[in-house]
Amino acid sequence: MSRSRRLHAVKVLKAISSTIRLRILNLLFNKGPLSYTELMSSLKMNPSRDAGRFAYHLKFLLKADLIEADVEAKKYRLTELGNMVIDVAEEIEKKAFKRKKMLVRTSRFALEEFDANKIAGSLIREANMPVELAQKVAKDAEKRLLKSKTKYLTAPLVREVVNAILIEKGLEEYRHKLTRLGLPVHDVTTLVETKSNSSQGSASVYETAGKTVLKEYTLLNMLPRDIADAHLSGSLHINGLSCWILKPSEIFHDLRFFLQKGRNLEKVNASQPSYPLPRNFEYALSTILNVLLHSVKEVGEMQTIDYFNIFLAPFVKGMKTQEAKEALHLFIFNVNQHVNVSLGLELVTPDFLAEKSALDLSGKSVGTYGNFSEESQLLALLLLEIFAEESTRKPLFNPKIVIKIRPETFKDEKAKAMLLEAHRLASEKDIPYFANLLGKKRERCVFSASSCRLEADLKGDWEIDTLRTSNIGYVTVNLPRITCECGRDRTRFLEILRERLEMAARALEIKYRTLKRHSIGLLPFLMQSVNGDQYFRLENSSRLINMVGLKEAVEGFYGVDIHEDEKALGFAEEIMRSISDFTRKIGKRRRKRLLPSVLPSVEASERLAQLDIERYGIAKVRFSGTREKPFYSTATRVTLHDGKVPLESLKLEQRLHGLCAGGNLLIIELGEGEQKPDELVPLTKQVVEKHNIEFFTYSRSLTYCANCMRSWFGPLYKCPSCGAVSTLTAFGRFVPELSFE
Repeated sequence: MSRSRRLHAVKVLKAISSTIRLRILNLLFNKGPLSYTELMSSLKMNPSRDAGRFAYHLKFLLKADLIEADVEAKKYRLTELGNMVIDVAEEIEKKAFKRKKMLVRTSRFALEEFDANKIAGSLIREANMPVELAQKVAKDAEKRLLKSKTKYLTAPLVREVVNAILIEKGLEEYRHKLTRLGLPVHDVTTLVETKSNSSQGSASVYETAGKTVLKEYTLLNMLPRDIADAHLSGSLHINGLSCWILKPSEIFHDLRFFLQKGRNLEKVNASQPSYPLPRNFEYALSTILNVLLHSVKEVGEMQTIDYFNIFLAPFVKGMKTQEAKEALHLFIFNVNQHVNVSLGLELVTPDFLAEKSALDLSGKSVGTYGNFSEESQLLALLLLEIFAEESTRKPLFNPKIVIKIRPETFKDEKAKAMLLEAHRLASEKDIPYFANLLGKKRERCVFSASSCRLEADLKGDWEIDTLRTSNIGYVTVNLPRITCECGRDRTRFLEILRERLEMAARALEIKYRTLKRHSIGLLPFLMQSVNGDQYFRLENSSRLINMVGLKEAVEGFYGVDIHEDEKALGFAEEIMRSISDFTRKIGKRRRKRLLPSVLPSVEASERLAQLDIERYGIAKVRFSGTREKPFYSTATRVTLHDGKVPLESLKLEQRLHGLCAGGNLLIIELGEGEQKPDELVPLTKQVVEKHNIEFFTYSRSLTYCANCMRSWFGPLYKCPSCGAVSTLTAFGRFVPELSFE
């Protein structure tokens, strides 16, 4: 080595022999270029007292060529030699503290030697951090771990240290991307214990843990910050958050696809067999059950089979009634155990279906569905009988039945008899829903038991618009929150409402695009094709912006009951009209079905009410329910008085008719007294013909005793028969809803 180089090396070693000079180098390495004042401030030196001493050290580093001045920026920065000195100093420090290798238990469930380069790689790969910055953060993390002398390193611990460094350096945007998803050890322990005590099975532990991770992932990585914050704060509620990016919320099946084409599961999974066309009624029901079981893995909530008895009618031609009933009974039993399903029953064959071609067991045309009206009505009657028999002790709530009422329903004798049986189930067991299909615009609508509706309003073809498609999801808007925020300013209320609607629409668009991008891999069964005909029509699916707390929002705004003041009722109508106009414009612009709805949502109504009370105080929030169990209204409840529905109670329903294109529900409470089925049928006729209510159900609370296996009307705390207390179970639609007495 030449004399000049040796002298320079000595100068460098002298430069770093000072603690202050080494701190200056580390500051420039960690924070980048700094000004004279910033360096002094970071070193906590007094400008008047320590200026001379600081200038001496700075000059020493400049002469040693370890730092250089940026004249234009008026800052000092490290030279290449300065960076090399920092690296050497860190290696020396590492050797001093590293008495033995640091081993890390990684996320691959393996023990590996600690390597700072892997931290840098993760920062670059996961957080898209610049290489130089990533290396600085990684070295800082290594330094802290070495000094801590931690005996047991895990990947989550290393990540926590890195995240702490990112927060300290103000690099929150990178920390956000690097967040680890999962449950704390305490939460997992509690989860296992809770599930074991409730006898829900080990699968429920997997499901709950998985849902928690996916909820966190969706909020952190899939949704924009403003939408995620709106959900967390309670301005919005994203329903089904755990499967938001994985599955549509509901699907409307078309049985004919599988009954007429069989099941080619090889196209879904090469290891699976393919099944031919159903050879008989039992085989047809087995095919439907198989479809439901495959679909339940790819649908978030409800599966709906509309025209159930009509599409199956050709398969019972010539069968003995008892044999058909036994096969149907077994099908209902299996569905009840495994899948959440809604069945649409037709008491008469509608004209548009009567002319459709029907196929026999060999797949050949055997006329039209109109030729099988008797078989269709037989299936509907058998289904009602099965529900009545199975509900003798306690109600059979799944599959759910939707009874479709058409103009001919009140004229056809067989249909009238079945309608009476449906009302017997309603009056005694709280079972069916009723859909009003009177009128040309409604005759081709389909409904699920969740109250979701589809009509032929997209392409104008009922098969394309209502079957083999779905409701991909719904976002619930918290209307009472807007009342609290607007200061009773009507214009401001509508402005905030529009902002929330836009966020809800964006969330639904994100879900649609994610499903579309990953549908082939995530929804293999639904996306299967036969001869180029793809089953699931994702592009025709609806997206729902759901409302919660309309009653409470308006009453909080005006301070009076919504039915006691015309201005309040008018404002409620204005709110829903604004929502309807917004969804129509956005839907038209994007050529997608964006629809307003008022669907029952227990989770949303309870969660949002509780959050508002916590935020604004119980005295400032209008809510339904009790102080212990507050909720906001989502569906309308009315209570029968002397066998009649109070007209005042239906004012809001009638005024808002047509403004909830995505669906809504009226719940008619029967109370605790006995209601005769033949007295309810005229009431139903009045509700559909005079009040024009589209979708409704009769409801009553029931109490079941597992000890003596009997049910009673109303909520009970002790069994009237055996006196037991702990064996009682409450049944019924105990969803928190708007109730008018």
